[in-house]
Amino acid sequence: MEREPMRIREGYLVKKGSMFNTWKPMWVVLLEDGIEFYKRKSDNSPKGMVPLKGSSINSPCQDFGKRMFVFKLTAAKQQDHFFQAAYLEERDAWVRDIKKAIHCIDGGQRFARKSTRRSIRLPETINLSALYLSMKDPEKGIKELKLEKDKKVFNHCFTGTCVIDWLVSSNSIRNRKEGLMLASSLLSEGYLQPAGDTSKAAAEGLSDTPFLDLSDAFYYFPDSGFFCEGNSSDDDVVLKEEFRGIVVKQGCLLKQGHRRKNWKVRKFVLRDDPAYLHYYDPAGGEEPLGAIHLRGCVVTAVEDMPDSKKYDVDNILFEIITANEIHYYLQAASSAERTEWIKAIQAVSRTGK
Repeated sequence: MEREPMRIREGYLVKKGSMFNTWKPMWVVLLEDGIEFYKRKSDNSPKGMVPLKGSSINSPCQDFGKRMFVFKLTAAKQQDHFFQAAYLEERDAWVRDIKKAIHCIDGGQRFARKSTRRSIRLPETINLSALYLSMKDPEKGIKELKLEKDKKVFNHCFTGTCVIDWLVSSNSIRNRKEGLMLASSLLSEGYLQPAGDTSKAAAEGLSDTPFLDLSDAFYYFPDSGFFCEGNSSDDDVVLKEEFRGIVVKQGCLLKQGHRRKNWKVRKFVLRDDPAYLHYYDPAGGEEPLGAIHLRGCVVTAVEDMPDSKKYDVDNILFEIITANEIHYYLQAASSAERTEWIKAIQAVSRTGK
């Protein structure tokens, strides 16, 4: 009897349509021999499937301008499939597992996940993903600052000189010239983002190097909560206060609408101090669709849904009740993920202002 292909990874990704230039959230399942994508997690039949034998993967894919965390899967028949993750680490995890699955199927091997613990001080090749996590370490990483330039205030960012200094002090490089090469790689892979005209011009090829070892070239981590203030009105300042908190957790969840009671996939970003949960259209748009102020909220697991259609929701539903008694119903992908979100929201609701 033929063995069923093992499920390696599953979750929400945004996929570009094959015929039309539209991006839609899909429930994606990585198997040993292919990738299946479904319109809904509860669907029994996939909308499509990409065989992995003879496929190749390209990440990061920067074919779509401001659309971040995209990777491209090219099937054996040279058909391109584009997927967008919600954040950097999620993209890297998908790409890592897809690469390994392709390698295994092309070599006639079984997929077996090994430990992902690697040293960042490899003699020849450096693990950029591990290096990025070290750079973000709250205690030993690069310190995020509030910097001013040209009558603008850049929050949650740092200078190019700070990056090279940190790489030198952490023994990741031997000299500053080598540091420029490494920082340029981090920039091109999306682990660093340029902030301000000077660093953006260099990243666009208007300088000798994409990355600048300068004190007036500003950069930020893509998940840091970075924002820039110019000559803002008081209303703008109040709005931006919501985004000043550190990003604690992010990812896709299903959210029930308040009027039509239908469920839609939304990207959620949880911030601490101030404590806010913003939700976005995962298919595009930098502005949030809404914000949930979590200070003094109550978040609990729920087992059934009033006023909604029947869904396969065993052990994955939870509810947020805000201080002004607005109810939000959300679905996680699994019971374990629901527990993670509840614990994270409870923590920031107690400590964040």
